[in-house]
Amino acid sequence: MELSQRVRAMTSFIDAADAGSFAAAARLQGVSTAAISKNIAGLEQALGVRLMNRTTRKLSLTEEGAAFLQQARIAIAALDTAVDTVVAGKMETRGHVRISTSAAFGREQLLPALPGLRQRYPGLSVEVDFDDRVTDIVRDGYDLAIRGGRIIDSSLISRPVCQLNMVLVASPDYLAEYGIPQTPEDLKKHHLIARRFLGGRVSPWGFSGKDGSLTTLEPDSAVITLSAPEAQLQAARLGLGIAQVGVHHAITHLQTGQLKVLLFGQHDPGSYEMVIQYPHRALIAPRVRVTIEYLLDTLRQDPSLHFPLSRLAEFAV
Repeated sequence: MELSQRVRAMTSFIDAADAGSFAAAARLQGVSTAAISKNIAGLEQALGVRLMNRTTRKLSLTEEGAAFLQQARIAIAALDTAVDTVVAGKMETRGHVRISTSAAFGREQLLPALPGLRQRYPGLSVEVDFDDRVTDIVRDGYDLAIRGGRIIDSSLISRPVCQLNMVLVASPDYLAEYGIPQTPEDLKKHHLIARRFLGGRVSPWGFSGKDGSLTTLEPDSAVITLSAPEAQLQAARLGLGIAQVGVHHAITHLQTGQLKVLLFGQHDPGSYEMVIQYPHRALIAPRVRVTIEYLLDTLRQDPSLHFPLSRLAEFAV
């Protein structure tokens, strides 16, 4: 199979897999259904494996087809990027960049960085989806995602931004009424504000012992359970109880005295991190590359994301 035929066959295969049928793929490409079928059949013959199982109602990928789909996307993206790279050498960096991030981080950290990005690269347009769910960057058509947590997706390139340290906080009014916990065991007598992720898991609270051991408290008896970290923070400020939140969310309210740090030195800050992720590509489009580098540089200078843990002692009770 010649290179040009191979590229046509791969695009036919990708479109058919995404659209769910040969007919839908044909409409996307403006060709006949028979042409799509012929392209994919030729690709299967050249590879010597079946990529799709066909029925009268739907298409389904074989195990080999699913593996090949991922590599085909990378190959076609690399070709597109090669064209973008050549064109970029003849004109200013421009284009559309799609970003996925969480609502809280997007509002508090990403949005303030966008004016500088647009000023430096006026030819860029930026689209941001605020979504706390984990998205599939490739499938959903994003150029990059900014994610926080325990990052395990090895199929994506991850560029570290910062560690996301956690802290236990409560308002002075709450502590005046219910007292200050001195040990993790004391928390069982207090009003706890838990976070439940959209997948259903409740975020545990960790504590370090003097012997270096780590114990976990599941806030099952929480009086309030919320899905958004900014809502947890507001609930704590309103005196509703004790919450575990990111230092970057809490630092402003700690500095103004609206919140206090609890069990400093006993509470474990966790092993979470913030990263910028993007698909593994042989070449990366200039519009995406400059966006990533600008955001990395800007976010690494954000003091709220890099507040030293040792200084939290200033706000502890």
